[in-house]
Amino acid sequence: SNLSFADICFVSTTVPKMLVNIQAQSRVITYAGCITQMCFFILFVVLDSLLLTVMAYDRFVAICHPLHYTVIMNSWLCGLLVLVSWIVSILYSLLQSIMALQLSFCSELKIPHFFCELNRVIHLACSYTFINDMMVNFTSVLLGGGCLAGIFYSYFKILCCMCSISSAQGMNKALSTCASHLSVVSLFYCTGVGVYLSSAATHNSLSNAAASVMYTVVTSML
Repeated sequence: SNLSFADICFVSTTVPKMLVNIQAQSRVITYAGCITQMCFFILFVVLDSLLLTVMAYDRFVAICHPLHYTVIMNSWLCGLLVLVSWIVSILYSLLQSIMALQLSFCSELKIPHFFCELNRVIHLACSYTFINDMMVNFTSVLLGGGCLAGIFYSYFKILCCMCSISSAQGMNKALSTCASHLSVVSLFYCTGVGVYLSSAATHNSLSNAAASVMYTVVTSML
């Protein structure tokens, strides 16, 4: 339910404005609107990543320790994991937004994207952005790498456990438990990582925007 709520909010930060731009043939956004959109976008994309990691751990416990599942994944632990995910997401979003507010910009700027994406906004600043770039890169590696490592470890243990399952029924049950989560994780991370790798290698804003639609709209829709 938290992931569903985060996905609805995640889409709501970008898609309504994009549809208004298409309908009104106007691509203008105010400075305050841009910072607000960026703040909420960061909040919900980080929350999505953390919740997907928590859900990977949940799948690991369900498959590898089925008899202890209700004891390990009790309501207190579930609530704690969700609360920590929200707190980390809010703090990270506020940190990046406050740092972006310290930058100075020209009166009119053209953002080569369909929403105010953090990297794009920082690189359009007229002031010194080295600290912002370092903070974005460091925290992205820390949070993104940490979430991916948690997901990979959970699925590695699940795979090892599945190899020891002899019955076809047990194997099918294990696969059905992971299928939906694994498909969303693959689509979310592959497109997200692809966008940032391609943006570092090329300046083709059209292809980057098209790839961004995959993880901002398609993943949430699915």
